[in-house]
Amino acid sequence: MSDTRTKLMLDLQRIEKDAYQLREGEKHQDFLPLLLQYIGDPEAELRDNLIYPMFYMWIKEEKRFSEEELRRLVTVLTNEGHLFYKIGSEDDPSVFTRTFSALPIALIVQRHRQNPFFNQVDFEQLMHAMLRYYKEEKDLRGYISEGGWAHSASHGADVFVELVQCKECSLQMLRQVLGAISGMLHNGKHIFSDEDDERMVNIVDIMIDKELLPQQEIANWISDLAECCNLPKSRSQVIARVNSKNFLRSLYFRRGHESRENELNTILLRTESKLNRFSIS
Repeated sequence: MSDTRTKLMLDLQRIEKDAYQLREGEKHQDFLPLLLQYIGDPEAELRDNLIYPMFYMWIKEEKRFSEEELRRLVTVLTNEGHLFYKIGSEDDPSVFTRTFSALPIALIVQRHRQNPFFNQVDFEQLMHAMLRYYKEEKDLRGYISEGGWAHSASHGADVFVELVQCKECSLQMLRQVLGAISGMLHNGKHIFSDEDDERMVNIVDIMIDKELLPQQEIANWISDLAECCNLPKSRSQVIARVNSKNFLRSLYFRRGHESRENELNTILLRTESKLNRFSIS
């Protein structure tokens, strides 16, 4: 097993050095099973520095995978051995397999947006899988001293950023995505400290910028984030309040430069003030 892993590392280091070009007789399909097997390797060098860049180059930049290969790849990435591998567990290395299975999915959906190849059923299955993942993922650590970046909330958000921009995405799905963000912010255990809020804000920013939902509906969703202030005082309530407050601050500064969003900015400021225990009114 370790010999296979060592050989994979050496091969990927060599391919990276050769600007991601393969030698004569090599095919990208030959490497795919091992890329998937070690996608969540506990060591960042293999997982983060070699395997993910390989997917990035071969899916996004060089478009080596055919549309049929990408459809099959999504099926594997969203299975119980990848996106849902030991789902619900906390504080163990399985989180890396889940979160680093999400990243290539974002690249694949980006390819689909450029030149569609998912049918409506494929798309709905993928959206359902990502909504389920965001609900069931319990290991929300950002940077882990032993292993590096996990970033489950961020990597899931990267997929949603792509999904909400697809023509197959219905209004109901957009509302479900907003609900998934609320659930992540009000997770009950983890205050995000590694800028996951910025990655989640990307989703709402895109919805506002491309007018995917009526502005009033997004404004109502923003206001509803402050409902956690009415809950009995507890650690869970503090987590919901602080995560929501930080999220809205990120969104405000993302949108604040556009005067046409004045009404939305007013809602953002008003809701942030409700969430901020230390604001002087």
